[in-house]
Amino acid sequence: MKIALASDHAGYEEKEKLKPLLREIGIDFEDLGTVSEDSVDYPDYAVKVARRVANNEAELGLLVCGSGIGMSIAANKIPGVRAALAWSEESARLARQHNDANVLTIGARTTPAAEIPKIVRAFFLTPFDGGRHSARVAKISELDCDNEPKDR
Repeated sequence: MKIALASDHAGYEEKEKLKPLLREIGIDFEDLGTVSEDSVDYPDYAVKVARRVANNEAELGLLVCGSGIGMSIAANKIPGVRAALAWSEESARLARQHNDANVLTIGARTTPAAEIPKIVRAFFLTPFDGGRHSARVAKISELDCDNEPKDR
């Protein structure tokens, strides 16, 4: 599996700590930045990862910022991206199983450091369940500002 990976300045240290874990669980990654703890704008990095995922240049994405919220909001502006902020193993697992989330966002300042590797493992090692969830996920793709999702 190949993923796109990025952080802002607040998530930089945690992003760097996650690289050995990603390698350990067999995930190839492209690091799209940032490259230091110097202040940057998180939307720039969220969009880089989201576009890689939306364009099928990466299977999944991983974003780390201070809270995970800003990255999630920005990534979800890209059509085809379903970014989920996970704060526990269970939330990460459910994001994949039920929502077919394709980008994980993590808050480096809001998530206990010991939980972050567990969250990453759960997200990247959990498949989408499909079944009854497929129609619900399809409705997400149909949404735009002017239309209601189609009844199924």
